[in-house]
Amino acid sequence: MSADFCKNAQERPEPVKAEVKGNIPSWLQGTLLRNGPGIFSVGETSYEHWFDGMSLMNSFTFKNGEMTHRSRFLRSDTYKANMEAERIVVSEMGTMAYPDPSKNFIFKAITLLNHTIPDFTDNGASNFIRYGSDYFATSETNYIRKIDPVTLESQEKVDYTKYLPVNMVTSHPHYDKEGNTYNIGTTIAEKGKTKYVLFKVPAVPQKGKSKDALALKSVETICSLPCRSLLTPSYCHSFGLTDNYIIFIEQPFKLDILKMATAYMRGVNWASCLKFCPEENTLIHLIDRKTGKSTEIKYYTGAMVVYHHVNAFEDDGHVIIDVIAYNDTSLYEMFYVRNLKDNTGVKDTGYSTPSYRRFVLPILSDKGVAVGQNLVKLKYTTASAVKEKEGKLVCQAEVLCDGLELPRINYDVNGKRHRFVYGNCVEESAVAKQVAKFDTETKNMVYWSEENCLPSEAVFIPRPNGESEDDGVVLVAVVNRNPGQSSFMLILDAKTFKEVARANVNGELHKDVHGVFIPHENGRKCAFNNIIREGHRDSAQVVLNLD
Repeated sequence: MSADFCKNAQERPEPVKAEVKGNIPSWLQGTLLRNGPGIFSVGETSYEHWFDGMSLMNSFTFKNGEMTHRSRFLRSDTYKANMEAERIVVSEMGTMAYPDPSKNFIFKAITLLNHTIPDFTDNGASNFIRYGSDYFATSETNYIRKIDPVTLESQEKVDYTKYLPVNMVTSHPHYDKEGNTYNIGTTIAEKGKTKYVLFKVPAVPQKGKSKDALALKSVETICSLPCRSLLTPSYCHSFGLTDNYIIFIEQPFKLDILKMATAYMRGVNWASCLKFCPEENTLIHLIDRKTGKSTEIKYYTGAMVVYHHVNAFEDDGHVIIDVIAYNDTSLYEMFYVRNLKDNTGVKDTGYSTPSYRRFVLPILSDKGVAVGQNLVKLKYTTASAVKEKEGKLVCQAEVLCDGLELPRINYDVNGKRHRFVYGNCVEESAVAKQVAKFDTETKNMVYWSEENCLPSEAVFIPRPNGESEDDGVVLVAVVNRNPGQSSFMLILDAKTFKEVARANVNGELHKDVHGVFIPHENGRKCAFNNIIREGHRDSAQVVLNLD
């Protein structure tokens, strides 16, 4: 990968009409928001890791067969502090910021204290989250920033800790059919306890609260789970949700809190305090959504690293969980700027290809079942769950395919048995050059790629009143590195995976991370539904004016 992968972007806050080749379906009406790093150096200082770059938000608005594009930097406190100082002064996960050598001793002492008990960044460069009718730019810290989804203007900063005792929160929530939001946070040694907090944010404010009140003020804690090890909580980037259960994977990829507290004085970044313990097992928690209690049966599997869940669903006394899993942490290492610039690739970085794994958790009691017996009764999977002792099952996954990441589905079937998955092909490198549609039944995969083009996450948008699971289009923002050619928004027919249109943005796009699609209807008045990686639900609405 060439050095321009980490070149600073330029924002374009005013909407610009794109040049469309082909025909954008007339039913495609809405805005795709994308989020990712866009500023990698300030003054003479640079970020060491690609994920640390300051947030650049992009919007692609589809209306009547046309598309307009705009972009803005997130005006976070991190952004403001760095720009005012003309250097990076706020630390990120992979980059520790040290004070200007010209600063006095007192300033340096305060900086040291702030890193011993870290006040995390509010650089929300990973995704967007909807709570109630509001949208927020988010990473995985306790800070999120409200944004205007039409103009991309930054609004107020929100601190989760004012409403929940959490220091980190995933950037991949889930939404139910009523529009409520579900998420998981991690509490670091609050009152001597380290735990995971599963919570729900109602779509509608509670009685007595203003309809304009921040939805997080009505947050409800579903349950708290103690960490298996007090000072090393598991890293969590996403989770699963079915009609009756929440699935949380407590993996042996952990954050060492004591090392984190001393990282600054040891001259290392916080990412170095994440450790993978391959000798330990993975515990899969199955939590009843109604009672908030974990099942009596405990489910274990081998060591793995999971960033993204694909989907989860229930079938005949089983919960099926589809995830993208790695055997190590090489994915994060791949995105250090030194690796991207050096084009070191698979051989030099030791990149480990991920696999699409299907786990099956039997939920019926194992009493009376002999030790060593497989409790999985489903005929369409080779996944197993073998009884090791009373109340403990050891699970082995079925590998459906290799080399797929950033999985997206038609969220209308989230929590139900799905067939199709859309994602990036990362068999040889974490930086994808192809997107694909994968059929979980036939195991067939079809691809789209173009020379010198880097596709982003493939986002499925369902056609209104569609007749099948794959009746819709797939939207892909594409970075075009061919000289003299524009980057573009690619529109694929989801059934055939063939191009139906592309909209050239007449400018540069930059590699991004995740995003949200917000459909609208009837021009001025727009009923916005959510399709983050986790999709959309018809009842999750907020009326906005796009004009």
